[in-house]
Amino acid sequence: MKSSKPSFTFKSFQDLKALLEDRPLPFPEQRRADPIDPEEKQSPEIEEELFKKAMEGVRPISRENYIERIFQIELPESSRDKEDVEILEKLTDLVKYGRGFHVADTPEYIEGTNYHIHPTVAKRLHRGDYSIQAFVDLHGLLAQDAKGVFEKFLKWAVTTGKTGVLIVHGRGLSSPSEPVLKKKVVEWLTHGPWRKWVAAYASARICDGGAGATYVLLNPRPVSKRLKKGVGAKKR
Repeated sequence: MKSSKPSFTFKSFQDLKALLEDRPLPFPEQRRADPIDPEEKQSPEIEEELFKKAMEGVRPISRENYIERIFQIELPESSRDKEDVEILEKLTDLVKYGRGFHVADTPEYIEGTNYHIHPTVAKRLHRGDYSIQAFVDLHGLLAQDAKGVFEKFLKWAVTTGKTGVLIVHGRGLSSPSEPVLKKKVVEWLTHGPWRKWVAAYASARICDGGAGATYVLLNPRPVSKRLKKGVGAKKR
């Protein structure tokens, strides 16, 4: 009796491989796009003809139908332009008004205080916290002549009760090594007979001569009759 079930035959993978080799499967042909010729462009004549066709029926607007206005657009300045403007403004303030330049930040700056005076007093003196009541100009004098003028001026300032004075000595830029007169003024203020009346000294602000002048803060000490008499006699 024959079985009603279909019979199955198992074949190895080697037989399948042989079958594929005998009857290869057809693959669809790959179409390659034709390379575009970069030189193949529309001629100017063709482009002009296309433009004319696109503009057929277009009529220009009459000038009577619109109002012509001129708009002024301000473009923002670049950061570089702003930086240049700021530098120019600072230079103008420095040259014309002396603003923005700190003498205390330069090597030419000098200051000093008496032993019983707080060091911040010199900085306040330079800053302009104290009133300057008189000044003397020693610039251009020889050291020996300048000393005589300095002593007469300081004696007068002490005996008349001045508390803040200005001594102009110059920066000494023409000196080959260091400012001679400026150094002498500091020496007279700190080691001379007037040191007991000197509370503090500091380079002047740029508006008063900068490093070429020195503020002097004087102590309001009692003055002897002999000193007052000497000043009065010299005035006569």
